[in-house]
Amino acid sequence: MTTILLTIGVLGAVMFGMAIGAIFAGKTLRGSCGGIGNKSCDCGPAKKAECSDAKAA
Repeated sequence: MTTILLTIGVLGAVMFGMAIGAIFAGKTLRGSCGGIGNKSCDCGPAKKAECSDAKAA
């Protein structure tokens, strides 16, 4: 039982450390196209219209 609790504690500490590092790094999350502000996606106007129609439905 001690091993299980120790393992959970270590994993929790690692996840906490990674979360603190992500917060202090100040980087925003990025999608597969490089983020919201980046317009370098290979998605033309027709495809964008098709995607917005699918989301509205």
